[in-house]
Amino acid sequence: MTAETDRTYPTPAAPHVGVRGEATIEVEPELARISVTVKARGADRRHTLDDLTRRNTQALDLIKGYGDAIENLETGTFYLAPELRERGRDRGEKIRAYHGTVRIGATLTDFTALGELTTRLADLELTAVDGPWWSLRPQSPAYREARRQAVRDALQRGREYAEALGATLTALIELADEGVHQATPYPKQGFAGMSTRAVAAPGTADMAPQALDLEPERQSVYAHVTAHFTMTPPDLG
Repeated sequence: MTAETDRTYPTPAAPHVGVRGEATIEVEPELARISVTVKARGADRRHTLDDLTRRNTQALDLIKGYGDAIENLETGTFYLAPELRERGRDRGEKIRAYHGTVRIGATLTDFTALGELTTRLADLELTAVDGPWWSLRPQSPAYREARRQAVRDALQRGREYAEALGATLTALIELADEGVHQATPYPKQGFAGMSTRAVAAPGTADMAPQALDLEPERQSVYAHVTAHFTMTPPDLG
């Protein structure tokens, strides 16, 4: 049989009803991502590069020291470029300084360690920290639960429409998934932005920074389906 001849069409004896099922659930996040920017600036290219390398290594070693709390660690971009002098000033030398930047991304699963790591990174020289951005894993059970609830909602709606007509559902013709998504898992702007000063305040150089108390942001997961059912002839009397 072809798809055309196999298709079910509504008839007075077997009318169809189509509904949309929806579900929204809120769950605790599973991941937290932070972005670390390490900088260096100097008049000499090699010295600037050496400073940048040292600070980058220091930041990476600090992050790696948290072991299993780190889900993923990656270097995003590396940048080193000269800053040219303005025209009309000291025409004898064209380069005023060198600027270097390395960006590091880290994803954590242990939110207890998150506040401590974030403040320790922000306490490093010429280092900025953005985040955290909360999210779920791609295969999180929350997505499956949202889909199940959306299907149950579609079935309930179909039954309610049929009952309003004095009928009952008899068969499912089609179930279409309209997608499951999480609301803004990684927004462009971080939850918190922190940067350090190049020189520590007097008397605080040997003091460890107090860990931030970061409260995880609950995640909203949405699921939508469409369902088509056949039902018994309605009572239109």
